[in-house]
Amino acid sequence: MKPPVHALIGYTLVGLLVATILIGLVWLPYDPLAIDLDHALEAPSFAHWLGTDEFGRDVAARAMLGARISAMIAVQTVAIAIVIGSALGVLAGFFRGWTDRLLMTVNDALLAFPGILLALAMIAVLGSSRHSIVIALAIAYLPATVRVVRSAVLSIREREYVEASKVAGDGALYTMWRHVLPNALPPIIVLATSLFGWVVLSESALSFLGVGVPPPAPTWGNMLSSARPYIYTASWLSIAPGLCIVATLLGINMLGDALRDRIDPRGRR
Repeated sequence: MKPPVHALIGYTLVGLLVATILIGLVWLPYDPLAIDLDHALEAPSFAHWLGTDEFGRDVAARAMLGARISAMIAVQTVAIAIVIGSALGVLAGFFRGWTDRLLMTVNDALLAFPGILLALAMIAVLGSSRHSIVIALAIAYLPATVRVVRSAVLSIREREYVEASKVAGDGALYTMWRHVLPNALPPIIVLATSLFGWVVLSESALSFLGVGVPPPAPTWGNMLSSARPYIYTASWLSIAPGLCIVATLLGINMLGDALRDRIDPRGRR
């Protein structure tokens, strides 16, 4: 069966992101950190495909390196949030009782804070660095992960194969690992794709506000922030990172929709 259009667009955009990161590992058109004031604020040309910034640094090279930095932060954040959130969600949904009440009380308290504000507070405590951003964003998106996994486990724990495992004398940990968690993977996988896009956007917002990855390391967010004074005189400075963010979010969201449709055909419109 031919895949839907949104799936093809999602695969294409995500494929371009992955290709850009892989190419950037072995080749960049220029040193993204090298300052060349003799070629500052040059418009896009054959020599500089996306122009140069106020310090003469190549915008294309900085955007390629920014893709790698943003993707690394997003992958690490999603991995931490999914692993810890899935463990807590399975425990809360499977055991219910006081375990569920205790975990969900703490989870709902964290969920009451907007994610970006919680991340800002964590960075203010931990300091501005890549590791601080990963920890702050993982904590910010952990409550949503716990909620989704717990909801899936509440349904799965009532299935016949779970009751059969209990009757057979299997321990709770074995039942959760062997029967509950594997059947909760579909919503977890879809959630992971959505989290990746949310983290990319949040990291860009933090960098735009000046509390993200410290310069001179380029990220799409701090490239946009640096481009603000030149938005009318050198518009290419903001167009390049802006399009990168839009394309990444669009591709991830469409890929997530395609995965949801494939995993749960009943959810198709």
